[in-house]
Amino acid sequence: MPVEALIFDLDGTLVDTAPDLMAATNYALSLVSRPPIAEKKFRHLVGHGALQLIKSGLAETGGAVSDSEVKRLYGEFLHFYSENISRHSNLFPGVIELLQSAAARGLKIGVCTNKVELLSHKLLSELNISDWFGAVVGGDTLPVMKPDPAPYKELARRLGVDPQHTLMVGDSETDIRTAQNVGVPVIAVTFGYTAKPVESFSPTHVISHYDQAWPIILNYL
Repeated sequence: MPVEALIFDLDGTLVDTAPDLMAATNYALSLVSRPPIAEKKFRHLVGHGALQLIKSGLAETGGAVSDSEVKRLYGEFLHFYSENISRHSNLFPGVIELLQSAAARGLKIGVCTNKVELLSHKLLSELNISDWFGAVVGGDTLPVMKPDPAPYKELARRLGVDPQHTLMVGDSETDIRTAQNVGVPVIAVTFGYTAKPVESFSPTHVISHYDQAWPIILNYL
C-alpha cells in the first residue's frame, strides 16, 4: 500500500537525547549514593521509558531498591529532566532535510515514542521542530508501550491514516519489533541507542545517515 505517513521514534532516532537523559539518570542515582553510569554503557539502556531507565540504572550500579524508592527516584528524574531537557540534546544530521522532503510531498508525520508524552512535546518544542509533527503518542499515552502495536495504531488514528499506509523510522529493537507487530516497513538507523546492531533484528531497511532515507521512502509513495 502507498505510504501516506512517516512515523518516527524520538530518542536516538530524531534526537540525540542521551546526554540529557544520562544527566537526569545520574542525578537520580546520586540521591541513593550510586555511582554515575558512563555514556557508552548508558546509551544501551535508553528506549523503554523513564521508569525502566531508572530501574536499569539501579541494576547497573548496585541492585534494586524498594518500589517506593523507585517511585521517588522516578519523580526526581522527571523533574530534573524536564528542567534540563534540551541542554545538550541535538537533532541528528539530516533530520530537517528529511522532514522538509516529506512535508513537500504531502506526507503526514508523527512521533511514536516510549518517552512520556508531555516531555516529548516539550523536547520537540524546545528544539523548534514541533510544527513538523501532526501527532505525538508517548509511553504513557496508553496503558501499553512499544513494541505493543497499540501506540503505533493510535498515532496513525490521530494522523488520520490507515496504519498499513505508514512507514516506521527507529533506532532500536523496540522500534523494529513495533513495526513488525503492526506489519509495516521500518527503516532502522545505525546511530541510535541499541546494545546490538540493528541489522540483527531484521528491519526492512538500514541507514547510517538521513541522506539515505528519502530515496528509500520514494519507493513506497
